Amino acid sequence: MKRILTIFIIFSLLSVSACTGKDILEETDANAPVTVEDNRTTVTQTETTVITGETSPFTGRAILPPASFTAKDPLNSRGLPTKRIEHSYGVAKDGNPHQISVDFQKYFASTGYKAMCYNTNEKKVLYLTFDCGWENGYTAKCLDILKEKNVPAAFFCTLDHIKSTPELIARMIKEGHIIGNHSANHADFSEISRQKMADEILECDNYLRENFGYATTFFRFPEGAYTENALELVDSMGYTSVFWSCAYADWDVNNTKGGDYAFTTVTSRLHPGAIILLHSVSPDNAEALGRIIDYARQNGYEFKALTDYKFS
Repeated sequence: MKRILTIFIIFSLLSVSACTGKDILEETDANAPVTVEDNRTTVTQTETTVITGETSPFTGRAILPPASFTAKDPLNSRGLPTKRIEHSYGVAKDGNPHQISVDFQKYFASTGYKAMCYNTNEKKVLYLTFDCGWENGYTAKCLDILKEKNVPAAFFCTLDHIKSTPELIARMIKEGHIIGNHSANHADFSEISRQKMADEILECDNYLRENFGYATTFFRFPEGAYTENALELVDSMGYTSVFWSCAYADWDVNNTKGGDYAFTTVTSRLHPGAIILLHSVSPDNAEALGRIIDYARQNGYEFKALTDYKFS
């Protein structure tokens, strides 16, 4: 079997349960600014790509070799800030993002790290994302609706979800959706070392590569918890950190309120450029998703994939 070895170097500049981060603003209108130092650095990643001729039994795609990454400055001797940041989105209303989302997006832009919670450059565009930590039987229904409505989405999956539902993961890939990396063990990235962060990401990514022939460049911090040190590490690995500006408390399956509540809540919080976070375990979301999509389109919104997001 011939193996073609290509070595290339990529340079980078550098919400399971409650994955929506700091949601204390769920029904409030707080207006807390976000202030973080800018202490950016540049890290280099080296990766080897091999075409083996083997294919995935799930997707039929060519198997990809595992990626490797050794975190530069594993002890953070540069002193990148390690203060815990809990992503919060506030409650968008009247077609406008909450000031908290505005402040977070300004922070991401100021550091130069590839991170986003909404798109400030486009009008009437929405990005639909799901967090998948475990399966509750509703993901397939959501996929049915997305296929019917021809809407792209990103599914941020933990390794456990990927391993336990290979048919669903394969379907997502085959139907053109993005599989996002949500870490192997839903770890708290504000508490672990830089190399452990890299290991958490790589374990999830490499399983996708070796079993589905799929590699992703999008990452979502578990629970939205991170530090600037973590943000820089993720960026240095070539990933884009994806947060959100439109969400609601939909992860608690013991406190569901019905599809009408999901529909009203989500549609009232839409705004241009919004990254919508939903959890696939929610029966309310599965019931309301089609109506949410129809409402958004009737009000002039277009759904785009995260790959269409352009950094200014």
